[in-house]
Amino acid sequence: MNFDIGIIGGGQLGEMMCIEAHKLGYTVAVLDPNPKCSCSYVCDKLIVGEFDDLVKLNELGKCCNVLSYEFENVKGEILEELNDKYNIPQGICPLFDSQDRLREKMNATRYGLPTVRYFDCSSLLDLKNAISALGYPCIYKTRREGYDGHGQVVLHSVIDIDKVKPYLEHNLGIVEEKLEFDYECSIILIRSKENIISFPIGLNIHKDNILDITAVPNPYLSKEMEDRIIEASKEFMIQANYYGILTIEYFVKGDKFYFNEMAPRPHNSGHYTIEGCTTNQFKELDKFLLSLPLEKPKLISATCMKNILGRDLVNLEKLKNIKNSNYHDYQKDQVKPLRKLGHITYTNTTLDLLRTEFKKQNIGE
Repeated sequence: MNFDIGIIGGGQLGEMMCIEAHKLGYTVAVLDPNPKCSCSYVCDKLIVGEFDDLVKLNELGKCCNVLSYEFENVKGEILEELNDKYNIPQGICPLFDSQDRLREKMNATRYGLPTVRYFDCSSLLDLKNAISALGYPCIYKTRREGYDGHGQVVLHSVIDIDKVKPYLEHNLGIVEEKLEFDYECSIILIRSKENIISFPIGLNIHKDNILDITAVPNPYLSKEMEDRIIEASKEFMIQANYYGILTIEYFVKGDKFYFNEMAPRPHNSGHYTIEGCTTNQFKELDKFLLSLPLEKPKLISATCMKNILGRDLVNLEKLKNIKNSNYHDYQKDQVKPLRKLGHITYTNTTLDLLRTEFKKQNIGE
């Protein structure tokens, strides 16, 4: 039997892609090393295998009409081999580019998106030269496999150089200016051969370097700034020749915005779209993969998304009892304090209203 969509990765992003594909009447097969991954409860076929297991990857490719991926860290050489054999509508370029922070920043600069100042860093001398150019504070980041604050060191003084030395022994990195930005926002776009759509731009609030809340509409974002970000982001996709889904995170400072990073997959900051918009990021990605026409999304109401991590379980019932709540359980088999276990979308709710509810329920933000 051939399945309509094959997904490399069986986490919560794949789970929500499966759910939306089923609503459209299509089937999904998934590859993941964990037999109890989030997708295992909803997909039509689960292939248990490591992400670098070519035998299993080929098994997935052979039984699916199209392939996609729900996370960034599939090895580039494996992707190239798969791309030569199977139909990957999104291609591998956006994934390849997003896997390296230096390549990502250089692409942003090349295709018109402003960035903070940054320097390549592969040695202690590189680090010291970058600090000399940027001054304190600045940030060291590993070029690959950094997420939710992992692989990052904020340098406030010469004392912090020692914290970077262990990374320099095994990793290439970059050093970038630490911008005291006003807020972070993100835009999610999907590009087909006929069209580019974008979802409303949310305000992202982090806690311990992990996204905690996304609020839409963004209370700090002017219409003029929103239009500029949308236009620049669409032009970036066109110039970089990217198709499919792309999330771009920006820092905003005054009347300027700066590229932070990108992800060629559904994004945590776009989960609000399931209940908050007329269509959602997972549904539209599936439609792109299936060569179906894209729908321009519209915001239904003011909406907030709250991430549920292991540390939030103590307050889960209180969070679910707040009015207009929609709880999504990722069905994870292990609970860890900083592991994403689900999210709650609150419709007809602004950020201020949600914070008021948190105080009433004695929930710390």
